[in-house]
Amino acid sequence: MQYLLLIYGQESDWFNLTPTQSAAMQQEYGQFSKEIAESGKHLGSNRLTPVASATTVRVRDGKRVVTDGPFAETKEQLGGYYLVEAKDLDEAITLAGRIPAARHGSVEVRPIFKM
Repeated sequence: MQYLLLIYGQESDWFNLTPTQSAAMQQEYGQFSKEIAESGKHLGSNRLTPVASATTVRVRDGKRVVTDGPFAETKEQLGGYYLVEAKDLDEAITLAGRIPAARHGSVEVRPIFKM
């Protein structure tokens, strides 16, 4: 079954890392990505640009409304994701717990709905 692991954290924390801390975090993500790719569980992943670059689209009464920024103000912002193949929710949760950002933010685990 496929799961989307949505990585949330406070952008200010990400931007305040020292170069050494940033390099260490990137190395951790690289190692995690390599391990899940080698296991055949990695289906895709991306880091997202800062929330200030987001655009929200709504259609109300047939009219499109486009606004700058995210849909809602939140304490944590979506920073990236992994799409993984896991045998069940327990395995997906185990993978989510290995994502470095889980130590200071959160990782939402969502099953992919099969059409």
